[in-house]
Amino acid sequence: MTLEQLYALIGPDMKAVDAVIRERLYSDVVLVRQVAEYIINSGGKRMRPALVLLAAGAMGYQGARHHELAAVVEFIHTATLLHDDVVDESELRRGRQTANAAFGNAASVLVGDFLYSRAFQMMVAVDNMRVMQVLSDATNIIAEGEVLQLMNCHDADVDEERYMQVIHYKTAKLFEAAARLGGIIGGAEPALEAALATYGMHLGTAFQLVDDVLDYSGQEADTGKHLGDDLAEGKPTLPLIHAMQHGTPEHAACVRRAIEEGGRDAFPEVLLAIQQSGALKHTRARAAKEAEQARAAISLLGDSLYKKALLELTFLAVERNH
Repeated sequence: MTLEQLYALIGPDMKAVDAVIRERLYSDVVLVRQVAEYIINSGGKRMRPALVLLAAGAMGYQGARHHELAAVVEFIHTATLLHDDVVDESELRRGRQTANAAFGNAASVLVGDFLYSRAFQMMVAVDNMRVMQVLSDATNIIAEGEVLQLMNCHDADVDEERYMQVIHYKTAKLFEAAARLGGIIGGAEPALEAALATYGMHLGTAFQLVDDVLDYSGQEADTGKHLGDDLAEGKPTLPLIHAMQHGTPEHAACVRRAIEEGGRDAFPEVLLAIQQSGALKHTRARAAKEAEQARAAISLLGDSLYKKALLELTFLAVERNH
């Protein structure tokens, strides 16, 4: 099953979310509209808003508030992308220029701020204190994750535990919040709400680990970004950590030097170290384990097409090539 086939179940809901996004993107300030529309319309997977819709559907929710919440989650995600690309000095995302490359760093940061504040306006309008608590906590933890990642850059002594903390904060937290929100809006009992949140956290972790693999094994035409971006930024991701711990002393020294210095000059040598140490296989196996834990977390859910889609999503997250 492809992502498009899986999303067919929530097709009308996704169209409704797109309508909310278009409406809420409006600003009297032209540049705000231009930058926001550029990044929103650049072909993302929309996995986080889909999680809100699927989790709400699995709980039998019949209203329309999940459309608003799915749009809120997408705005928060988009704001983080705008800020991320400025911090990382990225030039390519989803196969096209990043917003900062197209419009400049200042515009990207400020429009990211607009999207964050618009997201908070929207969540207040939902008028559910639990929703506001989940989203405000998630946004704060994501910001902490960004700072943790910044602190880890060019630090070759980062171990697997420290790196996994970055993933849990920076990426998995919004997946967790999205799945939890679907449960909240669907009236889930505490145990089911927690189960959906656990599912989202493990799914998000698996998703990021596969991204780490694709940074050293994907095709640029598929991934929509330059290979070796993480290395160029001095980010010690799991494939690099594994290569240092399990490769030859020469490989470990090569990877350590590349992390500390950044840039792409040593990419061929680092790639060889990663391949020969089994780092990509290890990272994919870790992602598969996270996906398995995600599936186990929602065993409490009653059978439905929505639950089936949530289960299928865990396989897609791990097996994808972009």
